[in-house]
Order: sequence, then C-alpha cells, then structure tokens
Amino acid sequence: MASLAQWVEGARPRTLPTAVSPVLVGTGAAIGSGTVSVGRAVLALVVAVALVIGVNFANDYSDGIRGTDDERVGPMRLVGAEVASPVAVRTAAFVCFAVAALAGLTLVSLARTWWMIAVGAVCIAGAWFYTGGKRPYGYAGLGEIAVFVFFGLVGTLGTTYTQAGTVGPLAIVGAVGVGLLCCAVLVANNLRDIAGDEVVGKRTLAVALGDRDTRRLHAALVLLPFVLTIGMGVLSPPVLAGLLAAPLAIKPARSVLGGADGRALIRVLQQTGILLLAWSVLTAIGLGLGLAV
Repeated sequence: MASLAQWVEGARPRTLPTAVSPVLVGTGAAIGSGTVSVGRAVLALVVAVALVIGVNFANDYSDGIRGTDDERVGPMRLVGAEVASPVAVRTAAFVCFAVAALAGLTLVSLARTWWMIAVGAVCIAGAWFYTGGKRPYGYAGLGEIAVFVFFGLVGTLGTTYTQAGTVGPLAIVGAVGVGLLCCAVLVANNLRDIAGDEVVGKRTLAVALGDRDTRRLHAALVLLPFVLTIGMGVLSPPVLAGLLAAPLAIKPARSVLGGADGRALIRVLQQTGILLLAWSVLTAIGLGLGLAV
C-alpha cells in the first residue's frame, strides 16, 4: 500500500503551476476589466487543481497498465512502481474529476453560464483520454495541443469570463502566453522520456520531432511569452511587469539547448514550472493594474 508521501509524489506537485497560472492570469484580466469575484476565482482554482491532479493519476493508471512506465527516469509512478493498485489509482483520478465537476457546476451556477457545463465535460474527457482508452491522443502527438487549449485558453479565459462576463484582447493574449508555457512544461517532460516512449510505442510530439528539434521547441516555448508581453505592453504598459520573469527562462533554455538529459531534465521541468508561475503572477498583477482593453 502506498504511503501518503508516495501518493503526494504520484500527484506530481511540480505540475501544479499549470493549474494555478491560468487562474491567476484570468483573474488578473477580470480585475483589469473592473469586475472580480474572489469566490469564483477560488472555485476556478479548485477546478483547475483537481483536473491537473486527476489527469496525473489517470496517466499513472493508464500508462501503468500498458507497461509504459516499467522503465522510467522521471518521478515515481504509483502503478508502474507497484506501490499502489491500478484500481486505487484509477479511483483517485475519478475522485479528482468529481471534485472538479462539483466545483465547476457551482461556478457555472453562480456565473449563470450554463453552456460551460459542456466545456467542463470536454475537459474531463480530455483529461481521461489523454492516455486512457483504446486510442489515447497523448500517444499520437496531440498532447501539446490539448494542454494549450485546456490549460491555456479554456483555463484562463474561462476564469475571466465567469467573473467578468466578457474577455478582451489582453485576456486572450495572456491565455496564449499561459498555454505556451504550459506546453513547455509538457515538452520538458516528454523530452526526458523520448527513448522510453519510443520503445513502448508512445509517439509523443517529442518522439515525432526527435531530440534536437524538441529542444528547440522548448526554447521557443519559454521565450515566446515574453514577445507577447511586449505586445500586451503596447496596449497596457503595466503588463510589461511580466518581463521581470525573463531571467528565469535562461537556465531551463540553456540546459535544454546544452544537451541536458535524464535526471537533469527533471530539474528543467521544475524550472519551467517556476517560470510559468512567475510570469503568470507578474502578468496577472500587470493586467489587474491596467486599464480595461
């Protein structure tokens, strides 16, 4: 039976910036538009965190029963390491999805945006079928697209819309920036696993691109948000605060381009997550201080 510490590790806390960041930027955009609801922001955060932990457990279960995690360099997987049963891990994933659904329904009822129930259902289905089902799209190189859409666009703009009832250009560009950095987190993870994924037939985007081009992709994903920051700064100068996070992009980009591999990429994953969180905090502050656009 897995210990509490092992369950926490299985939840992969290093990926939680991908949950927190969309809510931060989305709430910053809502504040900038002149409308904000702390309660709705908290509910959006619960949805996002529950979905991220849920998808991590779902991946642990699905990859584990396929044997994908039998030889693994990265953080421990509960099923692959045989410290928890597949049924227990699958149940943990479903509990997280249930929490996300309950918080989402509450948020939708408060915002009276009933059509977003369908969006939430698609998000939960996307979380499960990333590595679950007979034809998981994560095994077909579509993981980055899903992350960009769900964590970048849906997570950020959904947070803004349920508070402000509208989204403006700054919110949209901010969502794109969040999406790019969330993709960078996934690319760092998949870069580390290229060799093992090839062996088990898991054709991620990193496997399709190869080592060299995946490293270039990661560098582009961590740098492009700062180009977007400059563009947003033209409309609202306070958003330029996001540029203060630029020094945090140097280490992960340099490490990846310099050929870091194996366990060194676990550190890159953590650094990329910190970059995502820092850029999002600073961008949220800038959006909140800026005029409605």
